[in-house]
Amino acid sequence: MNVASIFAHMPGDRPCLLFDGATQSYAQVRARAAGVRARLLAEGVGRGDFVALVLPNGPEFVASYLGVLSLGAVAVCINPMLAEVETAFILADSACRLALAQGDVAARLSLNGLPVLDAGIGPAPGTWASEEVPDDHPAVIVYSSGTSGRPKGVMLSHGNVAFTARSKVRYMRVTGADRLLLFLPLHHCFGQNAILLPGLFAGASVVLQRRFDRAAVLQSLRTDGVTMVFGVPTTFLALEGRITPADCPAVRYWFSAAAPLPLEVEERWQQHMGLPIHQGYGQTECSPFATYNHIHSLRRGKVGTAINGVELRIVDPADGRDLPAGEAGEIVLRGPNVMLGYLNRPEDTAKAIRQGWLHTGDIGRLDAEGYLSVEDRLTDLIIVGGRNVYPAEVENALYAHPAVAEVAVYGVSDPFLGEEVWANVVLKPSVSVDAQELEAVCRRSLAAYKVPTAFVFVDALPRNPTGKILKRELRAAARPVAQDPARRERGSELDSSRLESWVRDWLGRHLNLSPGAIERDRAFAEYGLDSVLGVALARELAAPLGRSVDLTLVWEASTLAGLLARLREAGAASAGACAVPAAT
Repeated sequence: MNVASIFAHMPGDRPCLLFDGATQSYAQVRARAAGVRARLLAEGVGRGDFVALVLPNGPEFVASYLGVLSLGAVAVCINPMLAEVETAFILADSACRLALAQGDVAARLSLNGLPVLDAGIGPAPGTWASEEVPDDHPAVIVYSSGTSGRPKGVMLSHGNVAFTARSKVRYMRVTGADRLLLFLPLHHCFGQNAILLPGLFAGASVVLQRRFDRAAVLQSLRTDGVTMVFGVPTTFLALEGRITPADCPAVRYWFSAAAPLPLEVEERWQQHMGLPIHQGYGQTECSPFATYNHIHSLRRGKVGTAINGVELRIVDPADGRDLPAGEAGEIVLRGPNVMLGYLNRPEDTAKAIRQGWLHTGDIGRLDAEGYLSVEDRLTDLIIVGGRNVYPAEVENALYAHPAVAEVAVYGVSDPFLGEEVWANVVLKPSVSVDAQELEAVCRRSLAAYKVPTAFVFVDALPRNPTGKILKRELRAAARPVAQDPARRERGSELDSSRLESWVRDWLGRHLNLSPGAIERDRAFAEYGLDSVLGVALARELAAPLGRSVDLTLVWEASTLAGLLARLREAGAASAGACAVPAAT
């Protein structure tokens, strides 16, 4: 079926879009889409042609999207906020025939020689029509966020899109009486397939906003009769503490996706608002719906079970073997939601889809009842001394501290350990906390090798337009700091007694022991100090000593007494090496 054919049967007088205080009926939106269709036909656009939609959220996007699809053409959705070089790459990669845009964006595209139509095309009278296409006919190209390089065009078929829209209607129980708040970007799969189209398939109303603006969202919740709200974890962090049930009297449903929702946030929301935040799992490559945390049997901290028609497995990313319940591995799935492939990238497609199974690159685990929890991206996995650290686990530990507003945990290259664990932290307004306190919070619930070795306090975290944190930017910013020897070596030398106190305190914090419990001649291994922590101790000793320390030193000195003796010897050797040689 052609997704756009749904408009042929909608009651024309039913409200379809509410935007900037004005309501457009299904008949009005349909007429606007027919105007786009007629104009594209006049330009010679037809089945299989690629048309760029470089548009912000608004009725123009909806009409353009449906007008393009109705012809059997393919909508290439591009974020209008991209830099010129980024837009140029996507246009060249997709070989678009023309673009639909507005204002400055349209002018900029025209200067590059691409035919551009103003998306503010008026309505066209007459009966709505759409070309019949098979389910596997391409409908839309959505470019991935490019977190590991150049963005890839994800090709979704009419069958993919229709399957997701129908599944969303069923699982979220959307009806014609609902009003869905949509502020997530329509150029992205979440906004299109998980909110807009389910709303249209159900004959519901979509309360459309340009972007997430907290004040505008709160006003809309109070006055527009919104019944369903969709966001990313950042949305709920931004609303938390500023909203009460009285502010949203009609809301019956909250939904979060695109990134793991911290369990602490989920629990606080339920307690304060009286309603849960529902979750599901998907990605652009699966249209983006694969699991759902069911209304009738909600599991906190989970993203649900596989939806009807979708199969899901957890496999070892190294050899592809199935893993038992409770064990973490890569999430793989198959079903009518899986993309056609990556545009112009057969090798990437073959790597992602193997024997019909989409390898998501996400790490997760299934419990005994088939409920999925998502741990992290496989590419975000941190390997510290050969041990796996999943950032989400560390982030959840930090969210337990009441001063933490947002946090991102990531790996930074280290020559001895492979990687270190770092955390960038945004604090709530008018509160303060130091790194030691956050470290202590982590140590209460995490193994020592998972505890961040650096806490970076920042005002905000870098994000892409869909709200995902750009950890590659955090890693890039941290790398020169981590490689700067002065980072670890600032400080003044300590005398023997103060140095012993420093080491005892460090060991106590990292091993959850009283500093006085550490005996001078007892082996470190008996306290649980392993090679990973040994490297961390050696590295951090540089600060109080005022000089670098051989990172293997703690491995070789197996006791506190031995370590202090080795440090004295190394210090004497260093002082001798710096002495001016006698004249001969």
